[in-house]
Amino acid sequence: MKPIIELSKVNFKYQEDDERQALTDVSLNVYEGEWLAVIGHNGSGKSTLAKTINGLIVPSSGDVVVEGLPMNEENVWNIRKKIGMVFQNPDNQFVGSTVEDDVAFGLENHGIPREDMLRIVKESLEKVRMTDFAKKEPVRLSGGQKQRVAIAGVVALSPDVIILDEATSMLDPEGRMEVIKTIQEIRDEKNITVISITHDIDEAANATRVLVMREGRVFKDGLPEEIFSAGQDLIEMGLDLPFPEKLKMEMRAQGMDVPADYMSEERMVEWLWTSALNK
Repeated sequence: MKPIIELSKVNFKYQEDDERQALTDVSLNVYEGEWLAVIGHNGSGKSTLAKTINGLIVPSSGDVVVEGLPMNEENVWNIRKKIGMVFQNPDNQFVGSTVEDDVAFGLENHGIPREDMLRIVKESLEKVRMTDFAKKEPVRLSGGQKQRVAIAGVVALSPDVIILDEATSMLDPEGRMEVIKTIQEIRDEKNITVISITHDIDEAANATRVLVMREGRVFKDGLPEEIFSAGQDLIEMGLDLPFPEKLKMEMRAQGMDVPADYMSEERMVEWLWTSALNK
C-alpha cells in the first residue's frame, strides 16, 4: 500500500544554538485509513512531529511528502487542505458566536456556496451528535462537547488526515471516551487517516498502530499488542500501560495464571467472564 504521508530523515531544532534536536533522523510512513497513535514522555518530539507533518514548522533537513506533494512553500497550503488538526484546548479554535457559525467558518473561507455550506454544517454536526447544540454558544459547552464541535469544524472541510494533538488531555474520562468514539465512527465511515498525539495510553490502545518517541527519535513502531506487551520497557521510559495490561500484571503478582499475550479491554472482559464461568 502506498503511504499517504512519508517522512525521510527529518531533523529539527527550535533554536540554532540548541544542544539537543527536537527531531533526529525521523523516518516514517503513514498509510491511508490507519489510526496511528504517537506516544512518549514530555519533550520526546510528539507535537513537533505533528507540526512537521502539517507544515507548521519546517525541518532543518529531511523530506516530508503528503499524498505525493513535497512539503515546500509552493505546496504547503494545498497540503494543509488535506490535513485537519484538533488541538489540546478547543477554546483556542473557536471563532464563531454559535456552534453552527463556528463549523461554518472554515467553509466560508474556502468560498463554499451558502446552500452547500448549510448542508455540510448540518451533516458535520450530525456526525458528532451535536445537532441539538447548533444555536448554543461554544463557551457554554462541556469539554467533551467543545472538542466534538472542533472535530465537526475539521470534518466539514473533508480532510484526508485528522491529527489529534493532545486533543483529549484536558477532558475527564467520560469526555475522553466521547471524543475517541466520535473519531472512530468518522474514521470507519469516511476512511480518514488519524494521527493521535497522546499521553493517554488507553486512547493509544484503540489505535491500529503505535509509535513510541524518545528524545526526538522513533524508539518503537508496531501494532498495539507488540508495543504494550513489552510493558517493562515502557514503564522504564516513564510511560503508563493500558488498563488491561496493568490488571494482568497485578493478577500475576497475586499468583494468578493469566494469558501472556496482549489483551485489549474487550478481550480482558471476555477472558474474565469466561474464567468465572469455568470455575
